[in-house]
Amino acid sequence: MAPKPWSAVPRAAPLLLAAALALQLGWQLAAPPAGRAVAALPPAPPLALLRLAGLGESAALSRLLVLYVQGLDEQNGVSQPWRTLDYATLLDWLDRALALDPRSQYPLLVASEVYGAVDDPLRSRLMLDFVYRHFGADPNRRWPWLAHAAIVARHRLHDLPLARRYAQAIRQQADGPGVPAWARELELFVLEDMNELDAARKLIGALLHDGLITDPAELRFLARRLDALAAPAPTPPAAPTPSAAPRRAAAPVLAPPPPR
Repeated sequence: MAPKPWSAVPRAAPLLLAAALALQLGWQLAAPPAGRAVAALPPAPPLALLRLAGLGESAALSRLLVLYVQGLDEQNGVSQPWRTLDYATLLDWLDRALALDPRSQYPLLVASEVYGAVDDPLRSRLMLDFVYRHFGADPNRRWPWLAHAAIVARHRLHDLPLARRYAQAIRQQADGPGVPAWARELELFVLEDMNELDAARKLIGALLHDGLITDPAELRFLARRLDALAAPAPTPPAAPTPSAAPRRAAAPVLAPPPPR
């Protein structure tokens, strides 16, 4: 296969490459020497300026932004813990990256699975909320990150109402053929954890009748769950009542001896 001529390369590609090299060089020059404090994440540039700098290659620039942010996690051998990052500024960078390329999964991935794993409930919630806010714009492609957010809320944050909100959004909005049944059933397991059994029964009924789940194995699973929830709870055995203490036999009454 003959190599393509240089004229076939898009005009913006060399400029983007040069911009990436300049960004990398600037980052290396700005990196602090070993043993010194790491540089803080600077404010995100305005979106209009980024679109202008992208020269029509917004998708490539979106990936560069996320890589730049992740590169600040470790500077010149100095690792910066996630809990020390300014998460408000970090969210601005991820917002810009997603706005530049709405079809990209990268900003949502790092928000849900990287920065959302921080050992700080407040910062973790900020990342999960970022995923939730952007989920509705493309639910059939962004459901994996909201499903991960629901699992984090359920098992790590122990916030069942928040986990239900995320799982309910997946069930109600992600209706494409590529969305697996387990993602739509996630709300069911959260409801059972919350002991909302009546709501769980109604949800199973809706899942069985909306026609979105067609896998026979999944339908049988839901039917078994419905039967299990509809069955009356077993009555615990009654505690044995303490038996009355045995009565002592009365002493026999002896008749007085006859007079002699």
